[in-house]
Amino acid sequence: MAHHHSPLDVLLSRASTDHLVEPPPKGDELRTILSAGLRAPDHGKMRPWRYTVIKGKHREAFADLVVEAMGRQEPDAPAAKKTKRHHRFANMPMIIALGMHLQPEGKIPVIEQEMAVAAGAMNVLNALHAAGFGGMWVTGPFCEDRALLEALGLPAPHRLAGFLFVGTPAKHSDERKRPDIDDYMAIWKGDAIKFPADAG
Repeated sequence: MAHHHSPLDVLLSRASTDHLVEPPPKGDELRTILSAGLRAPDHGKMRPWRYTVIKGKHREAFADLVVEAMGRQEPDAPAAKKTKRHHRFANMPMIIALGMHLQPEGKIPVIEQEMAVAAGAMNVLNALHAAGFGGMWVTGPFCEDRALLEALGLPAPHRLAGFLFVGTPAKHSDERKRPDIDDYMAIWKGDAIKFPADAG
């Protein structure tokens, strides 16, 4: 476990990083971290979470699929961008695909099912941090590629919320300046709210 003073300190000290090295979580520790995702709010018990783990020797082949998807979704993407993305997917210690198993005809609006997946992803990122690991959530037009989705067990109408890069932080992240909460909160007293963050 990472050494923090309280569970609240864990939440307040988390930061995204893609400066990741071996090892990633494995075995029961990985299962526990992903189980945190299943604790997200889930209106109607739709269970939309689908986590696909890509690791080890399979990363290179999956990186090939990602670049192929880029070719279809971003045909004008420069070669350097494709090379960079291939390198990242092939070399991150672990990748977790955030599948969204959606039921458009279900009793719960699709947006709420998608929000449950997003909330689950945040739970996983927090659990990774609490366990001493790091992560970054990445997306892009390639995440809409139907062939890539099929390879991840997500036929239509199911979709992808992106990927988590996962591993051990290569260094302690510098304490970056965070927004001031007073700019993003207000106490409602009957009049229309104006947030300081929206001024200007």
